[in-house]
Amino acid sequence: MFDPFIAPSGTLLGLLQRGRGDGTLHALTAPRAEALAALNHCVLRDPRRDWQVENRSLYYARLYLDLDGGLEDIEAHLFDVEDAFDTEESRTGLALAVLGHLASYGRRDALELLRRYASAGSNWAWALDELALRDDDAGLRALAAPVLARFATDAEGEAELAAAVRDAFEPRPWRLWAEDPREYVSARVRAAQEAGCFDRWQRQMRSGGPRPGWSVQAVFAWAQQGLERGSALHVPAARCLVAVAGPEDRPEIVRAAQDGTEGARCTALRYLADSNDPDALDLIETAVATGTTTVVEAAVDAFERMRSFAAVDRARGWARRPDALGAAAGRMLACRGARKDSDLVLGALREAVRGEGCDAPTLWTLVDGAGRLGIVCAAPVLRHIYRETASSHLRGRCARALAATDPTFPTGFAVECLWDCEEATREIAARHAETGDARVVERLRRLAADPAEEDDVQSAVRSRIGPDTTAR
Repeated sequence: MFDPFIAPSGTLLGLLQRGRGDGTLHALTAPRAEALAALNHCVLRDPRRDWQVENRSLYYARLYLDLDGGLEDIEAHLFDVEDAFDTEESRTGLALAVLGHLASYGRRDALELLRRYASAGSNWAWALDELALRDDDAGLRALAAPVLARFATDAEGEAELAAAVRDAFEPRPWRLWAEDPREYVSARVRAAQEAGCFDRWQRQMRSGGPRPGWSVQAVFAWAQQGLERGSALHVPAARCLVAVAGPEDRPEIVRAAQDGTEGARCTALRYLADSNDPDALDLIETAVATGTTTVVEAAVDAFERMRSFAAVDRARGWARRPDALGAAAGRMLACRGARKDSDLVLGALREAVRGEGCDAPTLWTLVDGAGRLGIVCAAPVLRHIYRETASSHLRGRCARALAATDPTFPTGFAVECLWDCEEATREIAARHAETGDARVVERLRRLAADPAEEDDVQSAVRSRIGPDTTAR
């Protein structure tokens, strides 16, 4: 996780970095050189806050096709000398994923570039995974020798090879190489497969956690040891208490929630909240007032997991608190409150944007709540978050909420959402975008015919235009 530089939302670069549909629409009408420069900037300097979750690769690949963009800049980035020193997947992963989609669309230059990088690049495993989905058997067999040459033939090298085979996201190349007629290839890969399976079995058999017969105090001690080592174990420790603790242990657990060690206090609060103990809410409030940062976070998290009517009612009283518990109360009402809680949820939403900006983690739940409760007067702040957030997932949640609260959504943001980088957002748009707009009908037809489009999106498209319209 890191915070890349994100250009203002009103610029072409800012739109493309966010993966907004308007980014594509603006790029197609901008000077081609300017659009390609902004596109290459995004692909070579991954703009995502969380590159393992947010989608951009298909979005950028489609724009390369629309602009008939060359791959010279991607090639220079992949084979730059920096590749030998910065081996983090985040440096090259987006570029490789874009090449994978381009290869799926028939771009031979993208396929060849992936093959070259799989042979010589530091992030070869990612490139191999992309090829596993797109290349033919002959192309994959040709990569066996350069890939295996990366691993020494001594014990350490064979262990590294076994780990690579075991952890491969796409197993097809390794299965193909295990049947290779060249004995020096197939024998080595089969041995690595067997070693990887044995290592996985050994890891599953090892456990450093609780054992049968542990006491409540032993569970608390285990949780505290985890904290001292930098690991938060109070969640699994609370699950252990479910098996270990009986009714007679409740006083001890309550005392731990009041004034135990950090590990014990976090564990006890989680256990009491999950079991809807009658004292849990009072203990959580006390922990927020007197506990360390770790205890406060555990208490707030435990509270948000509660499902009881008493917890929701308490949230109504806490929602205006200017602390972490007040923010958690707003989120609880967003998830489980009733229509009468709309003002509190709207207030929490506005306060979060005002105090933390349009990328605050708390907004995810509050935006969902605004849509769930149908808070029509939340539409202006939802539109603001939609425009400004750097998170494509949060923008998609805003789109879903706007579909439920904003009567202008079908003719407004829903249109640009048809070009969005997130499939869930495109699906929302396909269900709501006003088809009186010629751009909408043409885009729906294109999505319906695109083999790279997700099934859920195409199902939504078919529900709007039907097979006859698609065929025209």
